[in-house]
Amino acid sequence: MIHITLPDGSVKTFEENVTPMDVAKSISEGFARNVISANFNGTTVETETVLTTDGSLVLYTWNDTEGKTAFWHSSAHVLAQAVEELYPGVKLTIGPAIENGFYYDVDFGDISISEKDFKVIEDKMLEIARGKHEFKMRSATKAEALRLYKGNEFKTELIENLEDGTITFCDHSTFTDLCRGGHIPNTGIIKAAKVLSVAGAYWRGNENNPQLTRIYGISFPKQKELTEYLELLEEAKKRDHRKLGKELELFTFSQKVGAGLPLWLPKGAALRERLENFLKAAQKKAGYEMVITPHIGQKELYVTSGHYAKYGADSFQPISTPKEGEEFLLKPMNCPHHCEIYNNSQWSYKDLPIRYAEFGTVYRYEQSGELHGLTRVRGFTQDDAHLFCTPEQLDTEFKNVIDLVLYVFGSLGFENFTAQVSLRDPENPDKYIGSLENWEKAENAIMSATIDKGLNYTVKTGEAAFYGPKLDFMVKDALGRQWQLGTIQVDYNLPERFNLTYKGSDNELHRPVMIHRAPFGSMERFIAILLEHTAGNFPLWLMPTQAIILSISEKYEKYAEKVLNLLENDEIRALVDHRNETIGKKIREAEMQKHPYMIIIGEQEEQENKITVRMHGGEDLGMISIKDFSEIIKKEINKTLKPF
Repeated sequence: MIHITLPDGSVKTFEENVTPMDVAKSISEGFARNVISANFNGTTVETETVLTTDGSLVLYTWNDTEGKTAFWHSSAHVLAQAVEELYPGVKLTIGPAIENGFYYDVDFGDISISEKDFKVIEDKMLEIARGKHEFKMRSATKAEALRLYKGNEFKTELIENLEDGTITFCDHSTFTDLCRGGHIPNTGIIKAAKVLSVAGAYWRGNENNPQLTRIYGISFPKQKELTEYLELLEEAKKRDHRKLGKELELFTFSQKVGAGLPLWLPKGAALRERLENFLKAAQKKAGYEMVITPHIGQKELYVTSGHYAKYGADSFQPISTPKEGEEFLLKPMNCPHHCEIYNNSQWSYKDLPIRYAEFGTVYRYEQSGELHGLTRVRGFTQDDAHLFCTPEQLDTEFKNVIDLVLYVFGSLGFENFTAQVSLRDPENPDKYIGSLENWEKAENAIMSATIDKGLNYTVKTGEAAFYGPKLDFMVKDALGRQWQLGTIQVDYNLPERFNLTYKGSDNELHRPVMIHRAPFGSMERFIAILLEHTAGNFPLWLMPTQAIILSISEKYEKYAEKVLNLLENDEIRALVDHRNETIGKKIREAEMQKHPYMIIIGEQEEQENKITVRMHGGEDLGMISIKDFSEIIKKEINKTLKPF
């Protein structure tokens, strides 16, 4: 007999050779019909995997993230089979599940795949799915695997790097693929499939390797869900920050400047400045001091911090100075510089905590194929801060940073979020620096603060930074997409590497604890996500222009300027549309520019010393006094922008 422990802590007893599906049926036949994947003792298994030992079992349905992963991974196999049947002679490589759907990288040789081919591939996928073919795992020797993929240099390379005795295949229908497992019971569960796009992708992400064709797809257990997803995609296209950024004249890119290096236009620069000033004001109240560090640093600085070992491959190449024999790097992170600022002085425990903040620009050499608007760039500005405190101060300081992050989210309309405690992977210690003792102290501190603050949180093993665990905030936008925004990290290791000290009450030298924090994360990425979340309708306090004044004719421009001056005196950002265009055209274009308020000026308004106000979206507030309009603006701002 074996004992199976379920997530609720209950234990069920079964004969040996029971399967996860058997366990599901023992709970309820209805539940079992929805189970599509499982995890046994921390390892993803099939629903028909034979269990021979005691252990913990988690059963997944489509509603679980892990269930979707198995569903989409299985769909990638079906896509690969469809491609192989439609285009004989192609070479398959890899096809994982991703956050939304899956992809498969294929060497098509001289064949070119475009959107006109998508429907044929989709139809073939559904034809295969209707066969209700079971996914079955089997082991193979390295020699057997190499024979199967003779002539496919991509699969051969993968197999050569595997140990004999660890190689497995997944079979379904007439198709076989090299695979580690994690599938749904059969293809029949796949009821809807869509090929979304194709793109070029270098084999194993190395630009020196052959370029393959990456086919992106998504699938669902119901056609209705695919329809809803495609509608969501259409809405996402309308909200694409690259499209909105161009329409609202916020930023641009230039090939002469370089890919992945955004240029901020006047409206975008003003938007960034307001975000920076907003956070600076809150930081000042919280006791932070602003610092400024260079865009480059000596290579040895990042060797000391560990960033060179961890990020060296993703950094720009060192800048050499032949005459001096020095090597510099474009700054990949701000923390080493802040450590050196701390080291500039001798500190007592009475001086701590020290809180340094900087909007510091850092650089990473992302491959050109991975660049994406503002969300993936080569140069980006972090709202970075580093706090140096005593171990006794750590809990209070960490909680205070949580409060600051929540204040930022609340002021910008991000209300749907969860916290993610990201811990080290104990099975992969080489990914991290520092002692196990320091890691345990840091992880315990984060868990304690997170629980005390009552945050809704999950725990992710293996997602920690290389120098310490972190608390990440996972925000859902207006379309239900999840983004990582805001991070707080506890670090006992960099203070050791940089020999940071303070004199304690015992007159001895001690190590401070370091907290890394960035509520926005990257200014570029944050603005991109905020653009898509709000569809360009930013909170009123952040809008580049809060009101645009539209005169019916040139006769009323003098009064329009008077209104502008009065609004500016009340610190309302406004402008006058002086163009000799019809009022209808001015209103339409003001709507496209997403100006929150349109002020219409004509003969009656001038005579009564009032304004007619129209809101973005068409609501008419009628004719009101300028003073009343100012009060409307101030009240709306105060709804979201409360003092920290």
